Amino acid sequence: MTSLTRAALGADLAERVFAGPIAGSLTPRRLGAEVEFIPVETLTGRRCGIESAEVVSTLPFLRRYGGRQGWGESRTAKGTPCFTLPEGGTFTFEPGGQLEYSSPPCRSASALLGLLRSVVFPLRAAAAGEGIDLLAVGVDPYNSPEGAPMLVHAKRYERMAEYLARRGPAGALMMRQTAAFQVSADFDDEPWLRWRVMNAAAPFVVAIFANSPIYAGERTGHQSFRAHVWRNLDPARTGIPYDERAPVQAYLDFALNAPAILFPTLDGEHRPFGEWLTRANPTDEEWEEHLSTLFPEVRPRGHLELRSADAIAPEWYAAPLALTAGLLYDPRALRGAADLLPLPDLGLLERAGRLGLHDPAIATTAADLFELALAGCAGLGSGYFHPSDLDQARAYFDRYTRRARTPADDVLQDAIAA
Repeated sequence: MTSLTRAALGADLAERVFAGPIAGSLTPRRLGAEVEFIPVETLTGRRCGIESAEVVSTLPFLRRYGGRQGWGESRTAKGTPCFTLPEGGTFTFEPGGQLEYSSPPCRSASALLGLLRSVVFPLRAAAAGEGIDLLAVGVDPYNSPEGAPMLVHAKRYERMAEYLARRGPAGALMMRQTAAFQVSADFDDEPWLRWRVMNAAAPFVVAIFANSPIYAGERTGHQSFRAHVWRNLDPARTGIPYDERAPVQAYLDFALNAPAILFPTLDGEHRPFGEWLTRANPTDEEWEEHLSTLFPEVRPRGHLELRSADAIAPEWYAAPLALTAGLLYDPRALRGAADLLPLPDLGLLERAGRLGLHDPAIATTAADLFELALAGCAGLGSGYFHPSDLDQARAYFDRYTRRARTPADDVLQDAIAA
């Protein structure tokens, strides 16, 4: 781009952010995942440090474990430790010390599942042997904000924390105490239908995979307290910025109206990025960085990034991948989902996090959606979704979604029993 005008930014979104590569006449149908964990001391439930003499810390463990696995250590652009794995992907740290494994894009769901299992299961077992429990839950169930300080002090995170703190406590909780399971998929030859379906499906993804009803040892009244935190974070950069008539323009308005939190304040306030177009001459890199500070339920990044699910127990990884791939990549399932789902709705998103599948209407649609996805996965063939992996996804559906239950119900049941 030569000039950051509104028209130029809209063209950038259409040509780069909302579009990905198509391999000739064949759509790649790739999948990727970002898997987050909250590390706590096994015996006490206290949050682990990154590199501290006062508490059990994860960086020394990762160096020992990764050294045996052939991992390479480097630093991210933020200046934080990063581990690159021989089989693909990276481990990085979130602001509160949460660990995130980002996979490479894989050509099939089963290939991604095989990679995730080969990385996550042995890592968690090794961590447990050193007194570290890598929790696969949406929010820290044990600690208050005081027990989970910010551990990564990159400039980006400092500015984000300062901005969000003005809005209330949700920013600290989100940055330091939440974890998610994010799925990435290609736009390919059906970009706008996939964009619509994923945005419309976001509330149901929240409900289906809710597992964070307890925070800091207390029941919260929400099936996904993580989703509740996001709803209270900053409506200018979260939610569902979707308009069926003009999807790119809707996202452009969303981006331009969001405060540019990485820019200096003016009169003590963070001004919208759109205002900076008239006050200064932002660069392409600053536009890119600003887009990375937007956190909608579905984020376009040259691919679709579905961000709605709480962190998921590894034995159930097949379920969110089946839901995503089955709906997006099988043409019949994609159109069936478009017919089934209501238009994206913020009110529905709030109810999904609070009530989960205890809302009868959400539960009914969620079950129908999963049925469509499973049929879609079967249509993709065993080379894309192996029958044993599909059986695992179906087992999750049968145990939870079909019965209008989620892992949050198990968490609450265990809390009652204790």
